[in-house]
Amino acid sequence: LVFQISQNIEDPRRLTQAVLQIVQMLDLYQAELARILHMNCGDIGELAAARRCLEPGTDAWGQAQLLVRCYRALYERMDGDGVAMRHWLRVPQPGLEGVPHLLIVDDDRLRMVVACLENGVS
Repeated sequence: LVFQISQNIEDPRRLTQAVLQIVQMLDLYQAELARILHMNCGDIGELAAARRCLEPGTDAWGQAQLLVRCYRALYERMDGDGVAMRHWLRVPQPGLEGVPHLLIVDDDRLRMVVACLENGVS
């Protein structure tokens, strides 16, 4: 089940919750989120347990904002079809010359995937 995230999020608690929800909706692992946000797995555990929130001005905050943009653009492109969203992330995309999921998690290329989605490149 996926749902739309319709606005930019500036509140630390809401951004933290949104990022954790995106991980669930896109079937990502917390360890993958740690790599995306440039954090340690233990930090993600603290976020998930609501013992800590993302902090404005940090690298993790910027990456979280990018992840939300990525999700929003993917949601829009796939008309809210969660299966299509998860599929798109996991198959090679010619416009990216790779698999978006791997580019985001392994190659730290979230910004490139966001640009592709927001500019309508397939």
